[in-house]
Amino acid sequence: MKILHAAMIMLALPASLIAQTPAGPPVNPITTVFRTRTLTLQRNLAQAFDSIPASRFTYRPTPAQLTIGYIAQHLATDNYLFCNNFGAMKATIAAKDTSTADSVKAMWPRDTLIAKVKASFDFCEAAFAQLDDAKMADQVSMTFGGTTRTVTRVSMVLGHALDMADHYSQLSNYMRLNNILPPTALPRPPRSGD
Repeated sequence: MKILHAAMIMLALPASLIAQTPAGPPVNPITTVFRTRTLTLQRNLAQAFDSIPASRFTYRPTPAQLTIGYIAQHLATDNYLFCNNFGAMKATIAAKDTSTADSVKAMWPRDTLIAKVKASFDFCEAAFAQLDDAKMADQVSMTFGGTTRTVTRVSMVLGHALDMADHYSQLSNYMRLNNILPPTALPRPPRSGD
């Protein structure tokens, strides 16, 4: 009986391992990589802004650099610029956000700026749902500074990821200059079993 039981386990084990092995490459691997990377950047940026006190939102290392508040409003604007080109879905942005000068928006209260950045992240996440690898080569019209040009959709997706990485790096430096550890420098929790 023990031999029969052991034989059944030996036969069942390879079948269960085969069932766990993915069948072929992932669907939309390029889109998946971009989405995963931008979600990580969104999380890091949100945590960074959340950890900076309101009193530091006017901070800039030198007069030539942007304030933290300016980075927040700029990031929200850029997110809509890029993510509006991911598909047919377009963001609904309040007139106050599009007609107010960037330098004025940069002085809005910290909580308002953070809410606007997070709302832009939510929109971008929804916009990503429209994408797949086959649509990355599509041509889209982008208007910036009154000039319209045609670019590939993947250039907007890449631009979005690079823009967020650039601003996270910028914020990280500002945070360190203010003795605040950026999210990616915080100690990681121990893995289970360590």
